[in-house]
Amino acid sequence: MQVAIAAHSGEYRGEHVKAVKEVMDSLTQCRPTVLLGGYWGLMKVAADEAISRGLRVVLILPIENEHIEAPKDAVVVRTGMEFRERSVVLVRSSDSVIALGGAAGTIMEVLLAYAMGKPTIVLKGTGFPTDRLELAFPDYVDDRRTSRIIYVTNPSEAGKLACASRGIQVEEKG
Repeated sequence: MQVAIAAHSGEYRGEHVKAVKEVMDSLTQCRPTVLLGGYWGLMKVAADEAISRGLRVVLILPIENEHIEAPKDAVVVRTGMEFRERSVVLVRSSDSVIALGGAAGTIMEVLLAYAMGKPTIVLKGTGFPTDRLELAFPDYVDDRRTSRIIYVTNPSEAGKLACASRGIQVEEKG
C-alpha cells in the first residue's frame, strides 16, 4: 500500500508537527510506503517522522528541487518534471492521499486524487487554505463522484482512514 502525503511547503507551527506525528503513528498500523512530493516544509517533517517509525519513504522530486539533500533512508525519484507534473506522478502512484494542510499545490493534489478516483482524506483546522476545500466540495467535486473526499479534524483518524482506504468506496449514484 502506498499513501501520498500532500502538505504545505512553507512555514509551519508546532501544532502542525504534532498533527504529522499523530498521522504517522496511525499509519504504522498498516505500514504503507509513504510518498511525498518533496523534502521541505511539512513534507520534510512527514518524511522524517515516517522514517523514524520504520516506514518506507519515497520522495518524488520536481526538477526545481532535485538538488536537495534527502535522508539516506529515503528512496529519491528525480523526475525531471516541474512541480505540477510531479504532483501527477505523486498522486497516480498512491493508493490514497492525505492532505495535511497546504495551499495551491496541496489543493491541486486533492483535486487530482479526486479525478483519479483515489480515496482522499483532508485534515481540517490547519489554518492553511485547504481548510476551505470543504466549503466548495463537501463530499464530491462534481456529479461523476469518482471518489469521496473525507474531511477530518483528528490527525489519527486521517491515518486510520488511509490504512482502510481500500474500504472507502465511491457511493453509487441513484
